[in-house]
Amino acid sequence: MEESTVWKGCSSQALNLGAYILCGLTCWLIVPIFIAIWKWIELRAWQYEITTERIHVTRGVFSKQIDDMELYRVKDITVLEPFLLRLFSAGDIVLQTSDRSSPSMILRGVPNPKELRDLIRKHVEACRDKKRVSEVDVDSF
Repeated sequence: MEESTVWKGCSSQALNLGAYILCGLTCWLIVPIFIAIWKWIELRAWQYEITTERIHVTRGVFSKQIDDMELYRVKDITVLEPFLLRLFSAGDIVLQTSDRSSPSMILRGVPNPKELRDLIRKHVEACRDKKRVSEVDVDSF
């Protein structure tokens, strides 16, 4: 089976609401307008793509950085819904992984985080079944 995209999106601009309000209150200085525009561009450059096998996180305006994580490495998924983000039906998804280089990955300000969590979980399980991988935790004494 070929890898295909199951969800693609970016962070909610609600993450920048405080900066936008501050820039709006001081817009007579002109410079805050450019700060607000830069904040919008910067957050818009954070792109998330979930495929049937991986999660790709792309960030950066001029220089791009792309982080990939194999879905079968996801151990735990936590949804955080701070009050401000809940007002905009958004939240953060924190993925705890078995990846040594990045033991956790945060998908910031994604829309409908509970639905996305369920989608990720479904594909994590499918990917583990496909690769015949299981997660085993060993406690040390």
